[in-house]
Amino acid sequence: MTFFTALMSNSILMASLLAAFLASIASGVIGSYVVVKRIVFISGSIAHSVLSGIGLSLYLERVHDIHWLTPLGGALVAAVLSALLIGYIHINLKEREDSLIAAIWSVGMAVGVLFIAQTPGSNVELSNYLVGNILWVTPHDLKILALLDLILILTVLKFHKQFLILCFDEDQARLQGLNVNALYFLLLTLIAITIVLLIQIVGVILVMTILTIPAAIANFFTNRLSHMMAIACFIAAAFCLIGNALAFELDWPIGATIALISGLAYLVSLVTFRTT
Repeated sequence: MTFFTALMSNSILMASLLAAFLASIASGVIGSYVVVKRIVFISGSIAHSVLSGIGLSLYLERVHDIHWLTPLGGALVAAVLSALLIGYIHINLKEREDSLIAAIWSVGMAVGVLFIAQTPGSNVELSNYLVGNILWVTPHDLKILALLDLILILTVLKFHKQFLILCFDEDQARLQGLNVNALYFLLLTLIAITIVLLIQIVGVILVMTILTIPAAIANFFTNRLSHMMAIACFIAAAFCLIGNALAFELDWPIGATIALISGLAYLVSLVTFRTT
């Protein structure tokens, strides 16, 4: 049975592909801001700090029978909190920014590992969040992904011009009377939401690949940010489709396959466009 034949008859496979396409929208739009603003390192810190939220939610569920904080909810809380903390550091402690952001990265992962170590039972669910398992996506997850996508799109439509100025020239943004600090906090929060979206697809370890590489490739084709976003969305969707198909045929992990295809495509693009 080929991938496309299975897709027509397997609702789980169809749901996973739909989830990947929903995540591609967030990846293309927000990833373009990340690439243009050159805050990949900051985004990586947010991505890895979500392990603390995932670990805490699993610990509360299995040790204290508390179910209201799901792993996805824990990841979202941890991502937003770390984004706000990083925003504060960027604004008020620039001379130590790199070191402090690296500390948040390390502490976030360490807290997650400590909670996980105290959590009894199988860690299969944790493994899925670390390396991704899109086949675990439920109809409820799809609704959450669609809602988060809608929030991202509406926010970007509202603040795109301000974000554009912020990404290219913060000093000019201040001269135009924009609240640069508030915009920076908002952008980091959107990045945090996007990271949680993408964790469903490729996991914590590989999330930066799908967040940044489609936008980086799209940047070879255009210098306009709005065009870059659209191209990046299509590229991310293509990576997800090819990754799902290849993983199905070869029985590989889907998240890792998508990340591998993305990385190879970027290397080919880099060689092709830098030598022409």
